[in-house]
Amino acid sequence: MNRLFLMSILILLNGLVFSGLAAPHESRDGDMQPDGEQGRELYRIHCLECHGAEGRGDGPRAALLAPRPGNLVSAATSSKTDEELLEILAKGVPRTSMRGWSAQLSDQERRDVLAYIRTLVHFQDPPPPPLTSSGS
Repeated sequence: MNRLFLMSILILLNGLVFSGLAAPHESRDGDMQPDGEQGRELYRIHCLECHGAEGRGDGPRAALLAPRPGNLVSAATSSKTDEELLEILAKGVPRTSMRGWSAQLSDQERRDVLAYIRTLVHFQDPPPPPLTSSGS
């Protein structure tokens, strides 16, 4: 009888796992993987005017703002953690035109924008060292 009971439990659990009922729900903000393509569209709508197409802080409105918008591809910005940048996206930067976006963009949308911003940084390999003559 115990063996039959255990087999029933295993079959039930197996069915739950394969049906997806036992899987964690993925629609909550922060659970889904960031979508850089969605982030690109959100960046175009909300960020490009100030930060520019390449994230260099040279958008069409940049010259009208003081201080100028941040360069998103700079070493200073690139070295910030995702958590630091997400906080800036959510809360903004005091005494600048960078307002917080938490009322307009969901947590997931802000993660998508960050994923896109991270793609703007293009690291280049250092140039190869010059060739030296080895003849003596």
